[in-house]
Parts: sequence; C-alpha cells; structure tokens
Amino acid sequence: MKSIWEKMNAWGKEGIPFLFIIDFEQMHPLAWTLDRLPREVLYDFNGRSNANRIDFPASEMFALQKYPISLEAYEQKFSAVQKELRLGNSYLLNLTVSTPVQTDTDLKTVFYSSRSKYAVYLENEFVSFSPETFIKIDDGYIYTYPMKGTINADIPQAKQLILADAKEAAEHATIVDLMRNDLSKVARSVEVTKYRYYEVLRSEGKEIGQVSSEIRGKLLPEFRTSIGDLLQEMLPAGSISGAPKPKTCELIQEIEGLPRGYYTGVAGIFDGTALDSCVLIRFIDQNGIFKSGGGITAQSTLESEYQEMIDKVYVPVY
Repeated sequence: MKSIWEKMNAWGKEGIPFLFIIDFEQMHPLAWTLDRLPREVLYDFNGRSNANRIDFPASEMFALQKYPISLEAYEQKFSAVQKELRLGNSYLLNLTVSTPVQTDTDLKTVFYSSRSKYAVYLENEFVSFSPETFIKIDDGYIYTYPMKGTINADIPQAKQLILADAKEAAEHATIVDLMRNDLSKVARSVEVTKYRYYEVLRSEGKEIGQVSSEIRGKLLPEFRTSIGDLLQEMLPAGSISGAPKPKTCELIQEIEGLPRGYYTGVAGIFDGTALDSCVLIRFIDQNGIFKSGGGITAQSTLESEYQEMIDKVYVPVY
C-alpha cells in the first residue's frame, strides 16, 4: 500500500489536483484528490476554496474569551528554553502553549466567519485561520514566506518600532537564513527577493502588525512533480520550529511536553501544476484550546514573549 507521500508524488506526476494536511510531527499526514475530498474538510487558500467564505456574514457580536496560563507557568517553559540557548543547543526556539478559549459559536462557523489569507477546517479536529504562507510553486519557481515579528499595530509608530527592534531583527534574520537553506535542498539560485516587509492583520477589536520576507528559488527538476518528496525535505516549517532545526525540534518536544499534532503543521492545495500552502497557525482544536507562541532567543524577555503569546490568541472577525 502506498504511503501518503508516495500518493502525493504519483498525483503530482499525473497532474491530479489534491489537498494535503500534515501534522507537525509528520505522524498522521492526510491527502485526498479534490474529486474525493471528504465533506468534513473545508479549505480556503487565497480564495481557492470548496466553501464560500466571502458571502458569509461575519458576526459583529463575535465573542472570544481567553484564559491564558499564568505568567509563572509560562516562565517555567521560558526558563527551560533560555537554559538550552545558553548551552548552545539552540539559538532560536519557537515556544508554543495552549490557551483555553470560549466562543459563542462552533468551529465550522469560525471557519466561515474568519477573514484570513488561508483557512482550513477538519471536522472533529481543528480550525485554522492562518496568515502565513509556507511554500508556493508556480512556473518552475518555489517561494517561501517566513513570518517573524509581531506587534500591536494600534500603538503609535508600530511599523517603525518593530522594524527597529534589534531582537526581532535578529530573530527574523535567523529564520530567513534557515528557510533559505531549506529551500536550497529543493531548488537552485535561491535568493531573498523581499526582506522584512510589514503587513497589518485585522482582528476583533484590534490590528496586528506582522513582518515577513519572501525567498525564491528555481525548483530542481526532480522535485517539480514529486510533491511528497519535496514536503519531506522542507518539513517542519522553520518559522515555527527554530534553528538548528533537528536539535531544536527535540527540545520543543521535551519542553512543551505534548505533541503539537496538526498545530504548526502545514496544509496546501496542488491544482495540477501550481501549489499553494500555509502554516497551520492561529489554531483552535475541538476541545476549545487555542494554540499560540513565538520565537525565543537569548535577547527575549519574559514579559514581552508572554504578552505576544496572548496577543496571538484572536480570531480575525471584522
């Protein structure tokens, strides 16, 4: 019996459109050809969708109550990360935690109501309304868009502040370098085509500023249709793991204590020639747990990282 990875390779070679959802640990990857996509799977990738989110009215009264862990509980994990950074076992680790939330609606309605670049709903599992592109493939080129750097866009001169922040600049540079190296596994002539550009994401009651970069390479011939092989080379996404990636992923498992599952995994669609995909962040699971986090470096401070984790607990409903 073919593995999911082999099936994706075969579909890619035959030009058969398909959708995939891959968990962070790559233990439970899912993929379906679009003509056999289960009804319990909904997706929207930059407007390419099997559901009409555009005409669905976003609730003006949408409520999200969040119950974050205490600063003291977060500090235990933060301190464990800082210890590993001092030992040189990692120099950037993306620490994530769980926040119980209550909302006045169900996850399917959250999927339809959210206004995001990407959205994925898997019945009885999760909803994700992600702003972050993982990789795109188009006309023989592969692109990736690491997102690192978050700020409350409502504060005065938010853009200038985030772009001038030395800690954020160093963290972003690290992830861009990591993703450039990852892209070099499957492409040649890899270059950073846009560096640290600023975007504003709207959410209920506030706006979030995010900093991203664009990296591009000429896809190697052996990966142009072997989508399964390509994904295995690239995963997990560097922006939500850290550097160096293999050791940092081990530390994530130790410090976070639980598998991430589909949170911080990836999902995407292949239309027969081009591919678009996202990182599964901004994520609520079936138990009402919202998962969020951020990159920790030696320059990180406890209070700011704790607040960033809380600020990322939102649904983009407006």
